[in-house]
Amino acid sequence: MTPGPGEPQDVSWIDALAQAVVLHEHGIVTRLNAAAVRLWSVSSERARGRRLLEVVRRHTLETLAERGGELDLEISGRALHCRAVPGALIVEDVTDLRRREAELREAAAVLSHEFRTPVTALKGLLEALQYELPYDMQQSFVNQGIAEVERLARLVEDLAVGFRPTRARTLPLSEVLARAERLIAPELASSGVCIDRGEDRLIRADPDKLLQVLINLLENALRYGPRPGKVQVHSRTGEPHVPGELVEIAVIDGGAPLRDTHNLWRAHVRGEGAQGNGSGMGLYIVRSIVEGWGGQAWTQRLAPSSEWPTGANAFCFTVPGS
Repeated sequence: MTPGPGEPQDVSWIDALAQAVVLHEHGIVTRLNAAAVRLWSVSSERARGRRLLEVVRRHTLETLAERGGELDLEISGRALHCRAVPGALIVEDVTDLRRREAELREAAAVLSHEFRTPVTALKGLLEALQYELPYDMQQSFVNQGIAEVERLARLVEDLAVGFRPTRARTLPLSEVLARAERLIAPELASSGVCIDRGEDRLIRADPDKLLQVLINLLENALRYGPRPGKVQVHSRTGEPHVPGELVEIAVIDGGAPLRDTHNLWRAHVRGEGAQGNGSGMGLYIVRSIVEGWGGQAWTQRLAPSSEWPTGANAFCFTVPGS
């Protein structure tokens, strides 16, 4: 086939490119490759001889083709990276790449939050071991330190499996709750908040994952509940919204009523009146972990009662029973 007027010789190879390519001379289109035909829904034959603007329908792309350079653009919900070289406009669909970059940034934020608790605990234990302490207390601190190092090692291992629970076992809720209380003991002491445990139950979960959930919810209650005050950890089964063998666990505080509780479970969202440096990832991590073992997480406002005279906020999740 004889090339059209002004069309470069032997350019059929451009149809194999994943990028959309528009060849032009002085702003007049000479050819579209297959990817460009799909992107702009116009055939190469119909585009040939038209002004570039008539085909790409974006003044920014016409200007880019004239001046050269690169820019990012969004068209019909797709993220496009556009580059202009003499005689050609090259457009690459980077939607999937941008999504993966966003996922990596979110994963980094999750990692930062996940590692904060054991690292903080280790720092406190090492600082305590600088002083002369009774032998039994030293051994207790060393054992706690070893447990936290092991937990860090397990977190590192979890990176390869996307934070999915992989070591579920049957255990009493009180076992993990006691561990969580030990780790946040300094915050409990400084805030004057006590934890009121409800009925103990056997559950089936990854202890480290459940520990992370409880720590995040307890720290959330300490941050937004009354100080001094109390936090209640309540569990129950057999509710209409708790199907099968699931156990509902609620961490309850007497804080002020919350608005827009649905968005609190999203990444990088902090509650009203939040103080200090926070990532806004705590509840997001809780929901991700809970959904990973097939449960649900939600927030509800409890009506005033003799136990909670002004009402209370309950952060709830479900976990498989034994």
